[in-house]
Amino acid sequence: MWNQRYAAEHYVYGTSPNDFLAENVDRLPSGRTLCLAEGEGRNAAFLAARGDAVTAVDASEVGLAKAERLARRRGVEIETLTCDLAALRIEPGAWDLIVSIFAHVPAALRAELHRRVVAGLRPGGVFLLEAYTPAQLQYATGGPPSAELMMTLDALRDELAGLELIHAIELVRPVHEGELHFGDGAVVQVIARRMAA
Repeated sequence: MWNQRYAAEHYVYGTSPNDFLAENVDRLPSGRTLCLAEGEGRNAAFLAARGDAVTAVDASEVGLAKAERLARRRGVEIETLTCDLAALRIEPGAWDLIVSIFAHVPAALRAELHRRVVAGLRPGGVFLLEAYTPAQLQYATGGPPSAELMMTLDALRDELAGLELIHAIELVRPVHEGELHFGDGAVVQVIARRMAA
């Protein structure tokens, strides 16, 4: 499915970074950065341009090829890893920043993935996430067609136990990202920090 979606010549989610990420980038540590379900690379290229050492992970080699092209166009380098999130090994205590933008997976996998995220952050490392909530189904402006693949703040509080939530909110905001996210969207946003040992 994702290879088909990304096969278009243009960038179906655009080439600009996610708004929530861009608005909060000054609050985020720079350094070794992992972008989950990164697709065509808009967030990875943005973070590499500020000097981060970025690894972009996605199940679609077609999306990641476009990510590499976008990075080259921006004059930066990113590392890409074609991998399903279910099989992704996140090196413990290794990452300054982990970014998850609209990375929708089944609930059981998501809980396990987020446990790996928590363990993967260095002390002082930060996890930034934006995802659709089940309320998004009434907007139909992007995201998966199933509430089971969406996220709530209550669930994320449990899944991210061990991190300090420094920004955590559910809201409706305009999401304009290429042709596939366009219009008001019901989202959850989290910025969470791993406390120093």
